[in-house]
Amino acid sequence: MRVLFVGAGAVGGYFGGRLAEKGADVTFLVRERRQQQLEANGLVIRSVKGDTRLSIQSLVAGDQAKPFDLVILTTKAYHLNEVIPNIHPYVGENTTILPLLNGIAHFDILKQNFGADRVIGGLCFIESTLNSLGEVEHYSSNHRIIYGEFDGQKSNRIGAIEELFQGANLDSIASENINNDIWKKYIFISAMAGMTCLTRSSIGPILESPNGIENYERLLHEICAIGKSQEPTLDHDVWEKTMGRVRTLGGAMKSSMLRDMEKGSPIETDHFHGTLLRLAPKDLDVPMLKTIYSTLSIYQSTQAAK
Repeated sequence: MRVLFVGAGAVGGYFGGRLAEKGADVTFLVRERRQQQLEANGLVIRSVKGDTRLSIQSLVAGDQAKPFDLVILTTKAYHLNEVIPNIHPYVGENTTILPLLNGIAHFDILKQNFGADRVIGGLCFIESTLNSLGEVEHYSSNHRIIYGEFDGQKSNRIGAIEELFQGANLDSIASENINNDIWKKYIFISAMAGMTCLTRSSIGPILESPNGIENYERLLHEICAIGKSQEPTLDHDVWEKTMGRVRTLGGAMKSSMLRDMEKGSPIETDHFHGTLLRLAPKDLDVPMLKTIYSTLSIYQSTQAAK
């Protein structure tokens, strides 16, 4: 199976690197500057699961290549419209597109651009970043990809992807209810990103602060209510499970969105919180979500003006 990773950053660089490390036929679609960096230094992963330095194949937009069997999207959600024209030449009749972007709005965009039959559901869990040297830094033992057909069927292409991931230094799950899995992550990460970015703090001080747990719980109630209004298969106890997970996180845990803010980079609040507000039932009171989206939109506007 020929695989194209769109992006070689904190997510694509890690998971694509682990497949390349296994010996899979992996190519990365990257910007020219990133390609030069990869050619000079290789793809470097520094991880609690093992360090590696790899010589990898890469393309920049416009380079000639046959369509790939699997295209794995790992860019930030706000780059999606920019990269769609770049990947069209590499998508053929039998190409499967597996997005690992944060949020949920991108699935409809990809289906509209490439056809619903080419797009499967996907998400990942990893705490990683790209350091100033262009190396992938992976901080925790979590490095999991979940994927599946939207109708829950175990198709031939899902079986082929299972075989691709087998033996790689990562965890992978073929889901029979990918819609539920996508929404559970969306709920978890929207709340965590919202609270950590609002307070500019890792999770520990938030939960220890006056009214910190109360605020977190209120935000999570709002987001779960929106989720249940949109996805009928969502676990009935999703709030309890998510809040229980939050309480077990290490105190130094940060969202990737907060790490982006600390770098002065763009953030995905439109794709997290803005989309949730657009999906919210009109009679649902969501003051915490509105406060977070308003606050983070100010940051985003300020960064765009620089």
